[in-house]
Amino acid sequence: MASILDSVDQRTQLVGENRLEILLFRLAGRQLFAINVFKVQEVLHLPRLNRMPHRHPCVCGVINLRGQTLPVIDLSKAIGMRPLQPEANTIIVAEYNRSVQAFLVSSVERIYNLNWEEVQPPPGGSGRSHYLTSITRVDDQLVEVIDVEKVLAEIVPYNARVSSERLADPILARAAGREVLLVDDSSVALAQLTETLSQLNLKIHTASNGQMGLRKLRQWADEGHDLNEKLLMVFTDAEMPEMDGYRLTAEIRNDPRMKDLYVVLHTSLSGSFNEAMVRKVGCDNFLSKFQPERLIDVIRDRLQRDA
Repeated sequence: MASILDSVDQRTQLVGENRLEILLFRLAGRQLFAINVFKVQEVLHLPRLNRMPHRHPCVCGVINLRGQTLPVIDLSKAIGMRPLQPEANTIIVAEYNRSVQAFLVSSVERIYNLNWEEVQPPPGGSGRSHYLTSITRVDDQLVEVIDVEKVLAEIVPYNARVSSERLADPILARAAGREVLLVDDSSVALAQLTETLSQLNLKIHTASNGQMGLRKLRQWADEGHDLNEKLLMVFTDAEMPEMDGYRLTAEIRNDPRMKDLYVVLHTSLSGSFNEAMVRKVGCDNFLSKFQPERLIDVIRDRLQRDA
């Protein structure tokens, strides 16, 4: 089973080309779901599961994997579907926001390569739509891409507050009234960013994918705004439907009206892979989700550059 990811280290060539690869799997039913391959470390049969008292209802227990203790999350139950049956014994080990966890699934299908333009935002409504970042089609089958950040935030609630001592920094006082643009397809990620940055009295604009973010920037430029004066910086996620953060950054750099904007890649992907891609596409900084104190440091560094 692990062979399904044998070539994952070679897949970085897709980044910056508005392409991605997704790992297809099933939960409690025939519906196909997916997550980005870059977040997956391995796929394997469920090792011995240790039950834990007072665990979250969606956490089955913990496993020991090569000396590391990992929680095992019933992904079906976590997105509002019926829990997986006891015979479900496949896990996807993935890293999000600098933490590693295992997701229990019914079965893993295969890896599929596609263009972000083929990926659309999920339909509005209730139910598990709230747990999706996007949808696409593979071989005429609907595929739902899960908002894992939302799942994890409900299991381990985030804290976006920054200490009053940090906020008292006189350099940060210069942020009051300045404007930033946040581009992310995850409502949870946007809420996290907004809650932290609002503590600096910043004026915040949001967009739910790169195409919407670029449209907003072009509109401001068409209206005659000097974007370097208007915006302190742009935060963009990497993975988004229609246009990813790498392509958004490339489009910004190719437009004389906005080419000097300070762009921060803010993503649940992490590691040297992203640092290399940041340099490749021309971002100014890279920050793994979600680190409120580090987020404030990025703002402070940017304000110092303006001094």
